[in-house]
Formats: sequence, structure tokens, C-alpha cells
Amino acid sequence: TVSTQSNGNIRMKFAERVENLPPYLFVGISQAIAAKKALGIEVISFGIGDPDMQTPAPVLDALVAGSKKAANHKYPETEGLPEFRARVAKFYDDRFGVKLDPATEVINLIGAKEGIAHAALCFIDPGDISISPDPAYPVYEIGTMFAGGTTHFVTLKEGNGYLVDFSDIPTDVAKKAKTLWINYPNNPTGAIAPLSFFDEAVKYCKEFDIALLHDAAYTEVTYDGYVAPSVLQAEGAMDIAMEFHSLSKTANMTGWRVGFASGNPDMVNALMRVKSNIDSGLSQANQEMGIAALDLPSEWIDDNNEVYQKRRDKVVSVLNEIGVPAVAPKGALYIWTPIPKGYSSAEFAKKLLDEVNVVVTPGNGYGPGGEGYIRLSLTIPDDQIDEGLRRLAQLRVNS
Repeated sequence: TVSTQSNGNIRMKFAERVENLPPYLFVGISQAIAAKKALGIEVISFGIGDPDMQTPAPVLDALVAGSKKAANHKYPETEGLPEFRARVAKFYDDRFGVKLDPATEVINLIGAKEGIAHAALCFIDPGDISISPDPAYPVYEIGTMFAGGTTHFVTLKEGNGYLVDFSDIPTDVAKKAKTLWINYPNNPTGAIAPLSFFDEAVKYCKEFDIALLHDAAYTEVTYDGYVAPSVLQAEGAMDIAMEFHSLSKTANMTGWRVGFASGNPDMVNALMRVKSNIDSGLSQANQEMGIAALDLPSEWIDDNNEVYQKRRDKVVSVLNEIGVPAVAPKGALYIWTPIPKGYSSAEFAKKLLDEVNVVVTPGNGYGPGGEGYIRLSLTIPDDQIDEGLRRLAQLRVNS
């Protein structure tokens, strides 16, 4: 532990993992917005991927009904309601053609973020290595750090479609690694992966005996007719893979924290054992919301995605007009784009905030591989999108 000066003569001691913990990316964004608001300035934020559209009425109705059930007022089981896990298994069968045993190959999560963070405790001992893409969702690295491990980063290259290039991983690292994280459709880049990539990932992880962990939070948020695969469709995936899914983005449910993990039964069981000692499972009423969300007709999902697709097209058009070469992604909720020469990611983000009061996420917040890029989220109301784009259109930068 290390000592930190506090009030008076007291020296509070905190664990090194806390002292070394970087601020969570979006805390800084929220603080920047608050500082502007304190000055009476209206800020348009493309920063955080939190859907602005409402949770569907049938899902809210399920919460109301579930909250009145006496059985749901008690501690839930860690692994989740049998009905919830059965519905997840049906989702996998219907959507991906993957058959799961709901009793052993599915577990509920208090949002995918929780499961992703706790997964490291299943595999990583102090000194162990986890392989993670760069740029990436920061929780892959932070979970590993909490478990006492270290992360080896593999840079995602634009020229390779932001797919992990397994040949970039040194053999000595692969031999020592315990886990490998992948995420498609990808946050922050919006990249997509074909099933052949998942086949390659499974083959690679089997060769080196690495647990393959796939963050699949955006498989249902896709555009232009694209249909995203699951890693569990890959040949042999059930031997070595676990997939993390969330209803947060799929059904506008970020606040309700409904997620699940599926895959290899031993891996799912390990996560259950970790979680049983840390949390008490997801509220059963919220699990009933999850069942209702998974029962939503495909037309509802399509209509929801159509809103994002229209926003995507508008944002990409304006960015290109001002000299920022954006490309429309086929998945996820973000526009990931290189910035003009002469700026760092943070400098360009600051320029937008200072000159037109628009917030974007600097790419280096997702790791060194994100330097030179910014991310814009599509999850703000249309009137704010339009106002933000009006402001951005006033900006002229050298390409």
C-alpha cells in the first residue's frame, strides 16, 4: 500500500491498484461538460454512448409486474432465473443457430461491464498476461490490472479493418497469455468481423491454450443490412470461448444493467463462482425485463437501428465537409475518424469544445493506438445532433 496525505495529520493508506488507477474515461468528459454548464454555456455532447431513446413499453411493463412479485424481493440466484437463462439460450438458437444448455452455459450479468471486469478474476493470477486490442474498451485492461495481471496490447490497424492481427502477437507472449479479448462490432472503431475471423481466433487460442473472451455488446446494432455473427458460431468455440452480451444498447436499457455471458460451461461456472462471492446476482425483476426485451419483435430492433443509421449518415457527411475523413460504420453506435494533421487527439477534442462547444471523445482515451482519432457517439436526440452538426459545420480545419 501507499500513503496519501489527507485532512489534518491523518495519512490514509490505499492499495497500489487504486493509486495507479487512471480516471475512467467518461468521468473526465462529464467534468468538462459540467464546467461549461457552470459558465452558462450549452454543450452538445457526442461523448458517451448512452441511448437517448426510451426503454420499450413492454419491457417497462415487465419491470412493473416483476416488482410486485414477492419472490423477486429476495436475493436472486447468482446464475440467474432459469426462465431468463432459457430465454437467452433461445436467443442464441434463433439468432445464431448456437444451441446452449441454459443450466450450465449461460449466466446473468449486472450489465456486461460487470462480467467483463470480473472475468479477469477467473483466469488471471498476479503476473499473468492478458492480450487486448488497442484501442479498446478500457475495462479489459482495468479488470486485468485488478487481478494483478499485465496487458499486452495488439494495435488495431485501419488498413486491416481494425481486426486483431494474430501474427502481431509475439510467440513468447502467446505462450504465457491466459486470456485474449476481442470485440466486434467494435467499440470504439465500429469495425465488423466476419465469421472466418472468429474461426481464426478460436484456432489461435486453442494452439496456445488461451481463454477467448468476446465482448458482443453490439451484435444487434448494425446497419445497411449487415448481420453480425457470434464467436460461438465458430468451429470449436465452445471448447475455449465465452461471450459477453448486453441489452443496454440493443433495447435502450443502460440504466437497468441487464446482461449475460454464454459459452464454455467451465468458463461460465468459473464466472459464477467469482460472482457468487462478490455480488448477489441481477434483480429478478430486471431479469424479467430482459426476457421481455429478448421477446421484442425484430421490427422494433430494425426501427431503432434505422434512427441510428440516419444519424450516422448525417454525422459522416458533415465531418467530411469540414475536412475530417469519416467513414460510415456497419455496426455499433460510434463514428471513429482520423483527425486533421497537426493536432493530437486531445488537442483536437479541446479545439471542438473551446471553439464550438461540442464534446467528442479523444481516441487516446481508448489506448495509445487511438491517438490521432476521435470518437463521436450517435446516442443523442436528433435536435441535438442537428445543432451539434450545425456547430461543427462552422469549423474549418486543414486536412
